[in-house]
Amino acid sequence: MRVNRRSIVLSVIVIVFVAFLVGYRLPYYIYKPGGADALNPIVEVTDGYESDGDMHLVTVRGGPATPFQYLLASIRPYHDIDPIEEVFPEGISQEDYHKAQLQMMESSQKQSTVVAYQAAGADIDINYEGIYVVNVMEGMPADGILQTGDKILQVDNQTISKTDHLIDYVSSKQPGAVITLTVERNQERVETEMELESFPDQDKVGLGIGLVTNLEIEHVEPEVKFASGEIGGPSAGLMFSLEIYDQLTELDISKGYHIAGTGEISYEGQIGRIGGIDKKVIAADSQGCDIFFAPNEGGADDSNYKIASQTAEDIETDMEIVPVDTFDDALKYLEELPPKE
Repeated sequence: MRVNRRSIVLSVIVIVFVAFLVGYRLPYYIYKPGGADALNPIVEVTDGYESDGDMHLVTVRGGPATPFQYLLASIRPYHDIDPIEEVFPEGISQEDYHKAQLQMMESSQKQSTVVAYQAAGADIDINYEGIYVVNVMEGMPADGILQTGDKILQVDNQTISKTDHLIDYVSSKQPGAVITLTVERNQERVETEMELESFPDQDKVGLGIGLVTNLEIEHVEPEVKFASGEIGGPSAGLMFSLEIYDQLTELDISKGYHIAGTGEISYEGQIGRIGGIDKKVIAADSQGCDIFFAPNEGGADDSNYKIASQTAEDIETDMEIVPVDTFDDALKYLEELPPKE
């Protein structure tokens, strides 16, 4: 049978064009709503109590953009398109980024375990190894003096082992007060004086540093296991802690509801801001969740809670958006919640 050359050429062009649309990677990254998976299969406390409802881990999906995906994302709501260099800084490969996300997930699991076991009065042995500077805020007293990685040993000759110790001490001071910090840097002790200042647009004083408590969990009873797979990042901390607590205690704090939420959690139970909360609200709503916990950030105008509330209003969901600053805020809300009918 005779084949028309023009048809062959046209077919090849179409195949190449389709391959380009679906296979060529543009220098962009797309974020979109992910899933809202029940935590029961992911978190398991040995001989833990069962619940009528479920806690849900909410995720954001992300991936490199092809031309076809770029076009779809540009017209779909709650899809973000970011330049690839903003997602993966120069010198950081996608593999390195993924490993870092998994490490943050591991840290989140450790933090949520400490919070939940202590709140439940369960058996947990912790070895505190000090607090470290993780970032320095430009224009604040620590700028140019402290560095990321500094281990803070003392404040005004008082030994510091937890971040809340330093935060509480500094918060009790007035702007202009001078404190002396002793830090360890490159295996050397460094002592420095700093004058406290008020944070911009906030009624509190500080040094302008982000802190993390370094500790090791030496033993827990009963044992807890995580099966989070390839899910990365720190934002599951709040929901991990609630799920662990629910399994540790006889009281069913879920009360038959499907409860979602997000927020990084510290060892002291403070809930921190996360990215992509609008997409997580979409994901939780699509799974029929009843409640969504969102970081309140002290009531800031651009808080995660405000964004989540606006998203919930936009999509006209019946899901209740609840602001939380601490683990105790979320726990108190659930304890006072009437059982689902």
